[in-house]
Amino acid sequence: MAENTLIDVKKLSFERAIEELESIVKRLEDGKVPLEESVAIYERGEALKRRCEELLRQAEARVEKITADTTGEVTGVEPLDVQ
Repeated sequence: MAENTLIDVKKLSFERAIEELESIVKRLEDGKVPLEESVAIYERGEALKRRCEELLRQAEARVEKITADTTGEVTGVEPLDVQ
């Protein structure tokens, strides 16, 4: 996993970031990665985790509940109550 071939974490979609994060977790769990590489991919994994959390927060902020009247016409949009 050469550092110069990695895409900037901030440019990754949620799906691509989670896919790469899962790959890193699997490699670390296998325990066959040299120590220095383990540290490097762990750091990348942390950055990917933060990216996924950021994208999830953004998606949650955009989720809205749409209200409609009895005819089906949209009467308003209000924030979704997330609990």
